Amino acid sequence: MKNSDSVKVAVKKMHENARIPGYAHEGDAAMDLYSVETTTIQPATVNKIKTGIAVAIPLGYWGLIKDKSGRAASGLHCLGGVIDAGYRGELMVVVTNHHSSPLTIAAGEKVAQLVIQKVEHPEMVEVEELDTTARSTGGFGSTGLK
Repeated sequence: MKNSDSVKVAVKKMHENARIPGYAHEGDAAMDLYSVETTTIQPATVNKIKTGIAVAIPLGYWGLIKDKSGRAASGLHCLGGVIDAGYRGELMVVVTNHHSSPLTIAAGEKVAQLVIQKVEHPEMVEVEELDTTARSTGGFGSTGLK
């Protein structure tokens, strides 16, 4: 379901086989990004996967590239992935392979997801002390494993 007031993001194909990002299901938060080339990612390496597209995210918005759950379950994990409104280059998906075997991504396959969100610029205010909470300074593992 498309809203006539929805944000419009211009997309330029930079490769003849590039696919425009799209939502798989109504109500999805992220749209699929596709690889434009076949590539194999060796275990414990970092690679850039080309999407063959560039986007013009409007001012006041930003993009975030995230894992697809099925790919993550196979060991493929996205690293980084912030796309600022002023960037006009090809979208690349930076990934690492956490699996013990090489992973091959075929041209045209879904490789990651793209989320477009509004930018918020909160004002940072220096204080002498922060308010206390139930968690307070409890860090990693402070809530237990069960």
